[in-house]
Amino acid sequence: MGYIITAAVVVFVVLVLALLLAGIRIVRPTSRGLVERLGKYNRFAGPGFHVIIPLIEHMYKVDIREALVDAQPQTIITNDNLNARVDAQVYLKVRADEENVKASQYNVAQYERQIVNLARTTLRNIIGTMSLKSANSERGRINEELRSTLKIETASWGIEILRTELKEIDPPADVQETMNKVVKAENEKIAAIDYATARETQADGERRASIQQAEGIKRARVLAAEGEAEAIKLVNEAADRYFVGNAQMLRRIEAVERALWQNAKVVLPSDAELVNVIGDLGGLTPLPKGDGAKVPDAPVAPKKR
Repeated sequence: MGYIITAAVVVFVVLVLALLLAGIRIVRPTSRGLVERLGKYNRFAGPGFHVIIPLIEHMYKVDIREALVDAQPQTIITNDNLNARVDAQVYLKVRADEENVKASQYNVAQYERQIVNLARTTLRNIIGTMSLKSANSERGRINEELRSTLKIETASWGIEILRTELKEIDPPADVQETMNKVVKAENEKIAAIDYATARETQADGERRASIQQAEGIKRARVLAAEGEAEAIKLVNEAADRYFVGNAQMLRRIEAVERALWQNAKVVLPSDAELVNVIGDLGGLTPLPKGDGAKVPDAPVAPKKR
C-alpha cells in the first residue's frame, strides 16, 4: 500500500513539473505576446519570462520588426493605352503598444496578404490615370499617393506604413525600343549642340585674339609715326632756330659740292679769281681783290678721283 502511494505522489509531482515546464514562455524584445484564456483575450505579454496555464491559456506572439511586403508584378494599362508592367514594395511594422498589437490580430486576417491586394489595387487606380512617360518621371508622387492611401485604409489594423517604393515600371518591348531610340537621338542632339557651342567659343576666342593683335600692330605703327613726326618737328624747330636765312646758301654750297664731286668743268674768266668764282656759284659774297689771295695762272679743273 505504501508503495502505491509513493508511486502516485511521484507521478503527481512529475505531472506538475511537466505542466509547469509546458507553461513557460519567453518573449523576445522583437516580439509582443497576447495571452488568451479559454479563447478570450486575457493579458498582454511584453519581452521577458512568462508562465501560462497549459491547456487553458494560449500565447500568440506578434513580430513588431519592420517587414517588407512585395506587391508582386502586374500589368496596368496607362492613360495612353500602353501596357506597363508594374511592381512595388511596401515597408511596414506593427506598433508595439498593446492596443495596436491586439488590432493587428483581431481587426484583420493576415494583414501582410491584405496589404498586397490593397497595394495592387491602389497602383492600378493611380497609374491608370497617368501616361507612361509621366508615370516614369513622377515616381515620387506615385510612392507618396500609394503610402497615403495605404495609411488611411489600414488605420484600424494596428500597423504603420513606413514607406513604399515603386520597384519598376516596364513598358512593352517595342515601346521600350522606341523610347531608347528617342533618348539616343536626344543625347546626340545635346552632344552636337555642345560641340557647336565649343567651336563657336573657340572661334570667338581666335577672333578676339586677332583683333587684339591687329590693335597692337596699329598702336605700334601709330606710336612709330608719332615718334617720326616728333623728330621731324624737332629738326624743323632746330632749323628755324639756328639756320634762318642760310638755307638757300647751304643748298647752293651743296649743289657746288655735288657738281665738283661729279667732275663738272668750271670755266673761269681771265680776270676772275677762283675763290670768288666758287663763292659766286655757291651764292657767297666774293672776296675783294688785293686781299692777298693767290690767283692761279690758268684755269684749274677739279682732279678726278
